[in-house]
Amino acid sequence: MTTNSAPIRWGILGTGRIAHSLATDLMLVPDGQLVAVGSRSKESAETFAKVYAAHGPVRAHGSYEELAADEDVDVVYVASPHSHHLEHATLVLEAGKHVLCEKALTLNSADSQTMVDLATSKKLFLMEAMWMATNPIVRRVVADVRSGRFGFPRHVHAELGFVADPDKHQRLLDPALGASALLDMGIYPLTFAHLLFGEARALTAQANIGTGPDSAAGGTFDLDLVMTGKYAGNELSTMVASVTSHSSRSAAIATDQGRIELTDFHHPSSAVFKPANGDEPVEIVGDEPVIGAAYGNEIVEVQRCLREGLLESPLVPHSQTLSLMRQMDMIRESVGARYATES
Repeated sequence: MTTNSAPIRWGILGTGRIAHSLATDLMLVPDGQLVAVGSRSKESAETFAKVYAAHGPVRAHGSYEELAADEDVDVVYVASPHSHHLEHATLVLEAGKHVLCEKALTLNSADSQTMVDLATSKKLFLMEAMWMATNPIVRRVVADVRSGRFGFPRHVHAELGFVADPDKHQRLLDPALGASALLDMGIYPLTFAHLLFGEARALTAQANIGTGPDSAAGGTFDLDLVMTGKYAGNELSTMVASVTSHSSRSAAIATDQGRIELTDFHHPSSAVFKPANGDEPVEIVGDEPVIGAAYGNEIVEVQRCLREGLLESPLVPHSQTLSLMRQMDMIRESVGARYATES
């Protein structure tokens, strides 16, 4: 267990956009400290470290192995492409470090189970970086829906998509790096519905399939995806993900008394209930503030778990991550999306 008095010391594996997003919000968490970053090149690590040097010294490691071996790091945020998550998380766990691993946890449920089993055997904390589940607005909405505050929920619709630029978002279009509208975008509406209603009893999907920049390398992936779900209480979901078109990024929950609406539902700063009877809308307020872009709330949850000696977060439990990975396996198989590395 990490002592309650000392700051939690973070290392970041990877130097891409998402690594910068988490590092920026880490600067807003008083008892968290970025102490090291690792990259495949020393130059990239040094460039990254300089951005945050004003908040304290950040060691730049020119390999992931060096980062994993850094004795001053308590927990590592794995921010590499999800095609490499299992390899990199394994490296960190074997070195005795706790892990926050970017979503999707791995390419498939079998690899995710392997990662979870390793962390459990090492008695180390592991959490998928599903920041949406730690967002105070989302947590309040989920609690209100489950309590029936705004009536009985019948349907949720959520969509997330944008046009991936081949020059800026090459990973999102390359199946060799785990490209998938489902794993990159669809995991959010799928998780949102899971948080509200529990594990889906039935899922169906339709998709447009692509082959990536090097078709000879093999593998196919979903460019656009529409999913429907049915849950234990007969609630329904419709969910959309895309890397070829711009969506509203919104979600709406229809109840027998009105609608709950969220803008940018995967990291909302507000939510509102609109009664069907014409009464004034009700703003839904979180029980705590949103920290930065909301990666800060994810960081706070990891640090709370570490200080309490937990091996998994109750907000993003292993069982939930594995359930969603199994669901995504089934969906990808049903639409004909398969990575070249999968048998």
